Amino acid sequence: MKTRATVRSAFLTLAIAAALGACGGNNNGEDGGTNLPPGATAEKPATRDDAARFLAQATFGPTDADIDRLMEIGYAAWVDEQLALAPAQTHRAYWEARDAAIKAANASSSASQAEFFESFWKQAVTGQDQLRQRMAYALSQIFVISMADSTVGDNPRAVAAYLDLLGDKGLGSYRDLLEAVSRHPMMGIYLSHLRNQKADARTGRVPDENYAREVMQLFSIGLVELNEDGSVRTGAGGAALETYGPADISGLARVFTGWSWSCPDWPDNGCFFNGSVGGVNDPNRSFQPLLGYPQYHSTEAKTFLGTTIGAQSLADPNASLTAALNHLAAHPNVGPFIGRQLIQRFTTSNPSPAYVAAVSRAFADNGTGVRGDMKAVLKAVLLHPEARVRSDTSGKVREPVLRLSAFLRAFAFASDTGNFRVGTTDNPGTQLGQSPLRSPSVFNFYRPGFVPPGTQTAARGLVAPELQIASETTAAGYVNYMRDNIASGVGSSNGAPFNRRDLQGNYTAELAIAADAAALAERVTSRLTYGTADAALKSEIAGAVGSITIPALNAGGTNQAAIDTAKRNRVNAALLLTVASPEFVVLK
Repeated sequence: MKTRATVRSAFLTLAIAAALGACGGNNNGEDGGTNLPPGATAEKPATRDDAARFLAQATFGPTDADIDRLMEIGYAAWVDEQLALAPAQTHRAYWEARDAAIKAANASSSASQAEFFESFWKQAVTGQDQLRQRMAYALSQIFVISMADSTVGDNPRAVAAYLDLLGDKGLGSYRDLLEAVSRHPMMGIYLSHLRNQKADARTGRVPDENYAREVMQLFSIGLVELNEDGSVRTGAGGAALETYGPADISGLARVFTGWSWSCPDWPDNGCFFNGSVGGVNDPNRSFQPLLGYPQYHSTEAKTFLGTTIGAQSLADPNASLTAALNHLAAHPNVGPFIGRQLIQRFTTSNPSPAYVAAVSRAFADNGTGVRGDMKAVLKAVLLHPEARVRSDTSGKVREPVLRLSAFLRAFAFASDTGNFRVGTTDNPGTQLGQSPLRSPSVFNFYRPGFVPPGTQTAARGLVAPELQIASETTAAGYVNYMRDNIASGVGSSNGAPFNRRDLQGNYTAELAIAADAAALAERVTSRLTYGTADAALKSEIAGAVGSITIPALNAGGTNQAAIDTAKRNRVNAALLLTVASPEFVVLK
């Protein structure tokens, strides 16, 4: 199987690109022939495959229990039920509990990034609040901080708190989310506005402009002006209208001066520079909201995006920030800019203008006159009729993290230790080439508008963000990583008494039908591709499975172990060929 899987993986990237060329929406203002159903989304899924597909969009992967529940109560009720759920344990609480246990065993040791990943995967695989966790993960790829940065990476407790923040504020007000992100110390470190100081004409110092640029470019309005449906507004000669220029960045940068650590002796200068005075600090300063220090805050006029912050706010960092974020959150670009990216993270890479417009309208007004209600936005993303369409112009590539999570949930993986010791999965040649909250830059793992060159996707004028991190290396690495996961389990070795990889799947149902190659292929493809696997793929899988001979039971029954091994090899083969297929990698 290793040779077959490796050969298959060599063609995987191009196959994905070709498949997406026939399954993404278009971005040229046409409906792409999707024949959208009239009116609202049907109340309940028509089939279990339909239910599984929706759950693949809205969770870290469908399970039988989730499918049953969705079939029972319907789409909208399921979303409402999910939005009412709180996490069983926050990521920070998990990290702190593990840190305490590690220190109790060895006082010189402490928890690290590994324990952050434990919490992420535990919630992804077993958490009941799946929609909250998926929303937090989606927002982590828009409001990016990264543990690939050494200073951020040295503060995994604070990163866990940041992911909690996204799960909490991400289902509240966009305006509150924007402020919480802007005042989080890890964002302050990552985009360098923590300890940012006002201009000094004597030394030539000017405020750091990094966060002012990125809060506009990435977190709110984007580079060009947009219509409600996400189309670009143009000026004379058809050129796109830019949203901001250098003067806007400079003006907004003054707002983000004078912000530093939470500290018992705020606003002492020592607190501003060191987060402590006389060795006394806030033990939670790495995730407590940044405080404004008036002595370091710019008193110059703060003019940007057509507004000037009034004189009464000039010397008050809190007043400046409030006015600035109010202005950003009210900008007409925010709805289509953020909304389209959320559509891409959940349902389809290339939403129609009508889809983007519907989400933009939900952002502008949740139905009761409230702007920026992120629950309303998420509902508009998931419940729009276009999200239910299966056609040659619908879908998205599943990023590697979501492929692994879907596999783990489909086969009820459990952790021997209870800690879900998956660890980092960064290596593109031997792992996923992606770990949560470890993107290479603030621009995430991939850009929303990425077009893979030389593919059907490009020829049809489509985008495929996730293919920015796909290559022949990652294709082979992914398949071989999944081969090992299927055969041996997932994660690091858990030591005595288990002495195996920490996450182990449940293949009882698959082993029970392993003697029937066609039935096994049908079951495995159904659980992972939600009705999109065609007869040709099932036949190919059944053929490969059938080539693995199951010996007959001998008279004394002494070869039962050989029979069991052959059945497991058949299951392994069916699983591997399915997770390597474009039908799994592309969520249509």
